[in-house]
Amino acid sequence: MTTRKDDMEKKNGKSEPLLLPANESDVSEEASWMVFLSTFIAVCGSYEFGSCVGYSAPTQFGMMEELSLSYSQFSVFGSILNVGAVLGAITSGKIADFIGRKGAMRLASVISAIGWLIIYFAKVDVPLDFGRFLTGYGCGTLSFVVPVFIAEISPKKLRGALATLNQLFIVIGIASMFLIGAVVSWRTLALTGVAPCVVLFFGTWLIPESPRWLEMVGRHRDFEIALQKLRGPDANIAREADEIKEYLATIAHLPKTTLLDLIDKKNIRFVIVGVGLMIFQQFVGINGVIFYAQQIFVSAGASPTLGSVLYSIEQVVLTALGATLLIDRLGRRPLLLASAVGMLIGCLLIGTSFLLKAHGLALDIIPALAVSGVLVYIGSFSIGMGAIPWVIMSEIFPINLKGTAGGLVTVVNWLSSWLVSFTFNFLMIWSPHGAFYVYGGVCVLAIIFIAKLVPETKGRTLEEIQAMMM
Repeated sequence: MTTRKDDMEKKNGKSEPLLLPANESDVSEEASWMVFLSTFIAVCGSYEFGSCVGYSAPTQFGMMEELSLSYSQFSVFGSILNVGAVLGAITSGKIADFIGRKGAMRLASVISAIGWLIIYFAKVDVPLDFGRFLTGYGCGTLSFVVPVFIAEISPKKLRGALATLNQLFIVIGIASMFLIGAVVSWRTLALTGVAPCVVLFFGTWLIPESPRWLEMVGRHRDFEIALQKLRGPDANIAREADEIKEYLATIAHLPKTTLLDLIDKKNIRFVIVGVGLMIFQQFVGINGVIFYAQQIFVSAGASPTLGSVLYSIEQVVLTALGATLLIDRLGRRPLLLASAVGMLIGCLLIGTSFLLKAHGLALDIIPALAVSGVLVYIGSFSIGMGAIPWVIMSEIFPINLKGTAGGLVTVVNWLSSWLVSFTFNFLMIWSPHGAFYVYGGVCVLAIIFIAKLVPETKGRTLEEIQAMMM
């Protein structure tokens, strides 16, 4: 008995990538309620991620006053999250490949919960920083494994929308910390960070493991059971199961991947796209814009707390209504391009407001210009560059590369985030308007990169995407 792959290998005497018509595997693409439950459980990890990132801003003054922390001590507390996240990202791929996607999420939830409890009970800065480091490690692990798990369990027609829930719940977590932090103490706020960890840990016992991971590690019967649960008891999973098995069989003979394998000519495009998107996601200056947003709102005569709430709500609403609803209708590339163009406009508006202020020109329109620039920028980021790089990262890497390459991409993202945060103040000292024009220039480079190199993955199975890129 020959497979379709064998038939294609015979054609012209060589192997060709297997690309199935988009409608041929639709018989098994019926999402059951289990897909949605599994996604909800997984994005509790995304909410935890957002909670960690958003925790420091509303707690700064209360924590500094109660524990008598200096600004430098609190800066260490805030920044050590990135150190833990980088370490978590470095190990996340190998952990997810070794103990499974669910196992990695459980481990991250336990470590994060311990970190939150250490913060809650801390009386001095050392345990405070150690707790923050542990929550960072959990963030770094979850930032890789959550989008990968969602992509591997989702039907292709829903994969984009479900995967963007990762970013949606990150911004919900950030917004929740701002809102809850306005009415409770920093210790109580730390306890709220434990809640998503508990839901994630116990919830993963109720949902199936990633079918692709199960098949990759040789658990063939568990693979079929998990896929059937995810597609529904009456769904015909035969074709989808065969496609996954056939694809994994073609890479099963390949040696275990190392970082050197990522620069091999057959893998380099995957890496360039994944790493490039993560670099541009950060170097367009999102952390700088959010960091300076409160001061911009103050210059406009608005409350900084109100400003934080406004842009947090904007992120949640536009991520929900934009990327989540449109990604599987319009596609990844159009939304990424629209997002980059919008951020370019936002940077130009903010930069111009600072330029006019420096020269004492049109002082009456500067606040409106600055505020509109922030809102346009953050809104544009929310519909594309915030969520979609993580979606594409979870889609493009072959499963034998996913642990190594996904870990690398996640590390690059966290290092880029730290570097942008670190250099922002130096850029603002050099030239406030120049800083945002630099970010605008990066937006232009991002537009060119997306147009030239980023593939459209809408409506394709993971195996089809990877065959297309090869």
